[in-house]
Amino acid sequence: MGHRIDPSFVNEIAMYGGDTVNKCFNCGNCTAVCALSEGETVFPRKSIRYMQLGMRDKLQASHEPWMCYYCGGCSDTCPREAEPGEVMMAMRRWLTAKYDWTTLSRRMYLSDAWEIGMLVVVALIVLALFTLPGNFGFRLLNATAAGNPDIALTVNLEHFAPKDMVHIGDLILAGLLGFFLLSNAARMWYFIMRGEQVSLGTYIAQFKELVVHGLTQKRWSKCDNDTVKHWVRHIFLVTGYATIFLLVVVFLPTFQVEDNTIHWTSYLGYYSTAILLGVTLWMMIDRAAKKDQIHKFSHLSDWLFLWLLFLTALSGIVMHLFRIMDMGMATYWSYMIHLMIAVPMLAVEVPFGKWSHLLYRPLAAYLSAVKARSSRREALTRLHPETAL
Repeated sequence: MGHRIDPSFVNEIAMYGGDTVNKCFNCGNCTAVCALSEGETVFPRKSIRYMQLGMRDKLQASHEPWMCYYCGGCSDTCPREAEPGEVMMAMRRWLTAKYDWTTLSRRMYLSDAWEIGMLVVVALIVLALFTLPGNFGFRLLNATAAGNPDIALTVNLEHFAPKDMVHIGDLILAGLLGFFLLSNAARMWYFIMRGEQVSLGTYIAQFKELVVHGLTQKRWSKCDNDTVKHWVRHIFLVTGYATIFLLVVVFLPTFQVEDNTIHWTSYLGYYSTAILLGVTLWMMIDRAAKKDQIHKFSHLSDWLFLWLLFLTALSGIVMHLFRIMDMGMATYWSYMIHLMIAVPMLAVEVPFGKWSHLLYRPLAAYLSAVKARSSRREALTRLHPETAL
């Protein structure tokens, strides 16, 4: 099977942050020092060569860029300063854009105005839901016009944002996120597994790999540079995010308390908020300092990933403090601002931005395991044809 070669492809990758790829003369040092490059999954050398030759189809069908956790060892030791770690990051951005059938990922990665604009548009939609006449928050945000200013003096979230309606909105949002993210993941599966003859039993047998890698990202523990720091704080960040996501999307009828009392779910919210504030602040400090290879280069999506999480947690705890102090209008305004930050983050960054790697990376590990198991079975069948009976 032939493959089209396009040397100009490096210019396209440069737009995603891989502008040093032509410095590489394919010496193989990066692959030799990488603790994660093993067996049939060898990188960054092979992936970079695909890029230099413009072999888009080979790169699009590759799971290898997702197996890199950007520990930076390859970039530290590269004799040409080709920054292979950042080039692999650029490949993942390019692949994210290729998986996305809506083309929004591509627009976001290639245009800061598009990414910020999408966030602003979603935030304005949230604002409109609360402030336009006839919508459920209008009466309290404009208490005088409602003819009952006293209603805004004490907290009653059920008047401002009925949790049944908010819960329906959460479920609709989760459904849309799931649709876009899973449909893009299906395209990833198609690109990687196209032409492979794999039995359903093999997919089922290896499914545990998807679960394990999704929950633990355990391959990261094999990296050499500051493994414990990066891996552990990533685990905490995911647990904090997952906790607040479940509270808001699944358990909102319990989590959203109408008055100024503290409910048992508040303590789970405290855990999530503390983790999100602490870890994102820590990561922002590291990224600004640029001491680690993983933080040496920063795309807008890297910063938005952290700032939106930080501001979501901060606005949430501010709203909670106003609520327990029984400050009605302050609670309602901060509730609205909190959603104007959180909803755009979920609607834009999760399916189309950097958050999507939380699915793509474990899916790549799963498909790699599926391919490896299938290859072993084929080899065994060739050696012992009777096993196929």
